[in-house]
Amino acid sequence: MNKILAFFLILFFPVSYACEKGQVYPDKTFPEVQIKTSMGVIVVELDRDRAPITVNNFLKYVKSGAFKNTIFHRVEKDFVIQGGGYLKDFKEVVSCGKIFNESGNGLKNTRGTIAMARYDNPHSATSQFYFNLTDTPSLDPNAKNWGYTVFGEVVEGMDILDAISQVRVGYSKKIDSVNVPMEPVIILDVSVN
Repeated sequence: MNKILAFFLILFFPVSYACEKGQVYPDKTFPEVQIKTSMGVIVVELDRDRAPITVNNFLKYVKSGAFKNTIFHRVEKDFVIQGGGYLKDFKEVVSCGKIFNESGNGLKNTRGTIAMARYDNPHSATSQFYFNLTDTPSLDPNAKNWGYTVFGEVVEGMDILDAISQVRVGYSKKIDSVNVPMEPVIILDVSVN
């Protein structure tokens, strides 16, 4: 293929990520994942015993490199830091599809946990995740509502998340959203330890 054609294909057909089929890292029940950000490193331990569908889904995105050069697009002090949905230029991360909600797994939305973001439909989570900055029982399931699936916890880097929670935020016209960091907080890379 000549260089001009290759450039054209890259320019007009953005790279998409291959969504893995089956189990990803099946030998790791409690995989540790390192999230390198522009503000420091966060390490999370995922719980495949309690959230097997959610952990496998998250690891698919990790293995494909889909989280590389994404941003934390929502930062709400004393609530959550959310990412996994947008690249630095605010293009959306390619979805591997919606997953089943596992919020009834016994894990709670407490400070330092990682959970899946979703829309009102309880089974609409795809790639977006969030970190809880405080205990948030309103995000847990109850007799009338599905909750938000917690699937791991921070084992290193809570100080980094606390620092991220202090960044200046505002409205972004690009994604029509508030609480967007005015200076991007970038997820440089995510890898399994």
